[in-house]
Amino acid sequence: MRRMHLSMAVTIARYTLLEALRNRLLWLLIAAALGAVGLAGFLQELALTESQQLQAALLGAVLRMASVFLVATFVITSMVREASDKGLEMLLALPMPRAVYLAGKLAGFGILAVLPALLFGGLALALAPPDQAALWAFSLLCECWIVAAFSLLCVLTLQQVLPALAAATAFYLMARAIGALQLMKQAGATADTLGQHVLGGGIDLLRLLLPHLDRFTRSDWLVYHGGSGADLLAIVVQTALYVALMAGAGLFDLYRKQI
Repeated sequence: MRRMHLSMAVTIARYTLLEALRNRLLWLLIAAALGAVGLAGFLQELALTESQQLQAALLGAVLRMASVFLVATFVITSMVREASDKGLEMLLALPMPRAVYLAGKLAGFGILAVLPALLFGGLALALAPPDQAALWAFSLLCECWIVAAFSLLCVLTLQQVLPALAAATAFYLMARAIGALQLMKQAGATADTLGQHVLGGGIDLLRLLLPHLDRFTRSDWLVYHGGSGADLLAIVVQTALYVALMAGAGLFDLYRKQI
């Protein structure tokens, strides 16, 4: 029985990956890479000082944003299209646990995230030593996994493209900005007003709930080569924790659905 469930999950993951390839996702990633290289090269020519550092920082930021946007958009549109075509109902009606379906989808989206990590990690090799480029690429992969898992949770809950994409975007931006929000809170710590206390409490709550994506895929690893094993460990722990939490929440929502 376990072998049959594993085979079903592998089949779902395989067809999820095939769907991404048939939707020209790889070509979009290549186009994003070429656009980022062109933009970084153009700005490098305009910079008066530290042109190479500027190129590395800009290239890292653009490639990271392109990866996250394309992965989240594909996850959401793919799931909505499957639901519209009644494919989701057909799969859930099969004699298999819904956990197998969710595991297959997560595995497919996880393998899909390897594409930007490998492609853009190869570009990072031109900017940084191999160990720093590998850390940056692996961190990008983990960041995409977290975004893919949250996007899947959003689309299972909200069931429409626009609300799910807006929720995933808000989640990503808040998780990316959590470090800056903490600095703002510390800067305003001397103020003793009700508004400051409410704002500080909200930031503390966000810090507890959100992954610290500001510590993922940092451009300074490509510029100053300061990434370390401690950064890698923190990324692995956060990724395992948040992907497991989001998968559990998605599974809870999936078992509530009526077909």
